[in-house]
Amino acid sequence: MAPRLPGWLLQSPLFLRASHSIIRSNVTTRPFGIRSLNPPNTSRFNVGSDLPVLKSTPTAALERKANTLPPRTGAIAIKKGMTALYDTETGKRIACTVLQLDRVEVISHKTRQQHGYFAVQVGSGWKHPNNLTKSLLGHFSVNGISPKRHIFEFRVRDENGLLPVGQAINADWFQEGQYVDARSNTKGKGFAGVMKRHGFGGQDRSHGVSLTHRSLGSAGPSQGGGSRVYPGKKMAGNMGNEQNTVQNLKILKVDSQNGIVVVNGAVSGPKGCIVRIQDAIKKPWPEIVFPSEPVP
Repeated sequence: MAPRLPGWLLQSPLFLRASHSIIRSNVTTRPFGIRSLNPPNTSRFNVGSDLPVLKSTPTAALERKANTLPPRTGAIAIKKGMTALYDTETGKRIACTVLQLDRVEVISHKTRQQHGYFAVQVGSGWKHPNNLTKSLLGHFSVNGISPKRHIFEFRVRDENGLLPVGQAINADWFQEGQYVDARSNTKGKGFAGVMKRHGFGGQDRSHGVSLTHRSLGSAGPSQGGGSRVYPGKKMAGNMGNEQNTVQNLKILKVDSQNGIVVVNGAVSGPKGCIVRIQDAIKKPWPEIVFPSEPVP
């Protein structure tokens, strides 16, 4: 342990002047400020005169999302089950999912000036007023809409995609042959082990392994790895009941009278679950005729 100087010597004027002179002599001044210890590496992807300058304003953020936000709103549907259609030309059997729209209406808007983005609030179904809070009843009554059981928002590109409040969205809102993205919650499997949840191979059935054939085993490293379990470690836990998006589903048939939309392939979730369908962001947008004047 290093020896300590007595307190009376530290407080002496001679020692203070000497220490200040030593500090001043060792400190080097930098006129350019603080230098980064890990400067970014220069590559051919981040250097160039034609690259746009990234801005942190809300307007610039909306401009960057202009190509990935659909120009119009989506709809809320209920998964009724799966069936099959046959191609008349090739005779091929095509598995498909039946979705039904139930009294889908526009409830309100989200605007750039008031909320920072453009979105359409859509409601589906019906719910008894006695089972709603006063705040929700006031929200529906102000807009002149009957109480809805399910409410969701759909982001749109600009104010042209804001439909009038109270307008109904039927099955003919979508066109046969176009592509949509379907968002829904997967089937809930409850508490599952690592073999079912993550596909682990399990442990040996011999060589001393007893009553732990389907268990996790070692969860974390020893002293060399910090003697801890790393975040994100695959373990047993709740499986399913998570939102999943199935992209690029082709619409095979539209029945506007019954509010049915038939899409190609499978949609996540059990029968009776809520599915949000909107124009696919990775496919060309369908041809739409917008009103001449945007909705305020």
